[in-house]
Amino acid sequence: MSEFLLHILCIAGIYAMVALALNLQAGYAGLLNFGHIAFVGIGAYAIGLGSQFSLPLYLVIPAGIALAMLVAAAMALLGRQLAADYWGIATLALAEIVRICIVNEDQLTGGSQGIGGISAPWATGSEQQDVLLFSALILLCLTLCTLISLRFGTSRFGRALRLMREQPQLAMCMGYSLLWLKCRALMCSAVMCAIAGMLLAWYTNYVSPDYLLSSETFLIWSMVMIGGIGNVRGVLLGVLVVEGLYNFIPFARDLLHMSSDLTGALRLGLVGLVMLVGLLLRPGGLLPEKLRILP
Repeated sequence: MSEFLLHILCIAGIYAMVALALNLQAGYAGLLNFGHIAFVGIGAYAIGLGSQFSLPLYLVIPAGIALAMLVAAAMALLGRQLAADYWGIATLALAEIVRICIVNEDQLTGGSQGIGGISAPWATGSEQQDVLLFSALILLCLTLCTLISLRFGTSRFGRALRLMREQPQLAMCMGYSLLWLKCRALMCSAVMCAIAGMLLAWYTNYVSPDYLLSSETFLIWSMVMIGGIGNVRGVLLGVLVVEGLYNFIPFARDLLHMSSDLTGALRLGLVGLVMLVGLLLRPGGLLPEKLRILP
């Protein structure tokens, strides 16, 4: 039972890092990024390709982060002359382009089969000890991401992002470049997601194009919206709620003798139902964002 709880902790910690990264874009800056999962996939495939070609980590990790930041900058440039809703669709299309390229480059990326046999550099061979090491590492990374997110929220950069979200014309009048603010928010978010993707590849010993499915992005969106968009503590609570639902369904399957296909559909349907009820009863999430009102 302890190993199962540690597994849930590891997966929830990785998803929490990705959710905090999305909150930096959607919660602070008000950006509708529907291609958010592409950053996670880039980080995961950086580790997968590095393992496949036996490349040193001091080259693989910076290269993966740099590529994620480059894609983030490309996403920001897409929004120069697009409205927010059209830009969201464009980011979804860009993420799909990245996934399709990975699927078709089967000689390099393994295609739809993915890349297996990925081992973490600190792996000891003992499953129990490795899980403990991963738990400690993921908890450390999550703590750093949480502190960074809280710091961004109270910094001048975070205030500028919120000003851009609420009053973009006023932000421009105050001398802020909206494109540069969006680019910085996306690039900071991409770094957090790429690191989360690397941890996911090491933890699962595997990477596949399924990591870049659009359904994963919408799952992260549901975590952020259920918990409280714009509130770091709310986002973490939303991750716990959704992960709790996801891990409760297998127990219900065993009790009710449901099929695996029905279990997967029930997972998505239950998360969607919780999000719908939450939007109706608490539009701001379980822990809504609290903005300071000047006298």
